Amino acid sequence: MKLTSTAFAEGELLDPKYTGDGENISPPLKWQKAPINTKSFALIYDDPDAPNGIWVHWVLYNLPATTTSLIEDIRELPAGAKVGINTVSEAKYTGAYPPSGVHRYIFHLYALDTQLLLEQPVDSASLKQAMSGHILETATLMGRYSRIK
Repeated sequence: MKLTSTAFAEGELLDPKYTGDGENISPPLKWQKAPINTKSFALIYDDPDAPNGIWVHWVLYNLPATTTSLIEDIRELPAGAKVGINTVSEAKYTGAYPPSGVHRYIFHLYALDTQLLLEQPVDSASLKQAMSGHILETATLMGRYSRIK
């Protein structure tokens, strides 16, 4: 499975419009070559370089198996898809906004063999626990960002 974006390539700098310094909107994402028996997708966007541990910026799950992309600044998810909560307990996308230095920001896409029945609110830890044993394949896309001073 491969995850890409027309906004940035693997390892490139993120455009500020996708960050807390800019419009704070989600970038376009596209994936291909998911396993045949995929029943849903989950997506976690995080910063593993945050000073106090992994900072989660976006959590999505139960994206239908027919989904192969998310448009820029997506506001309406495909039917059945759910938004989990990020590190600040908000059910929305929050863009990169590192306190200092260059951080890595990683989109983790999971192809699952099931739809997840979860009670809200769902954070990344509870999502990962629910996905255990159901992950068919994963793909990642990493961008880097340093705050505009």
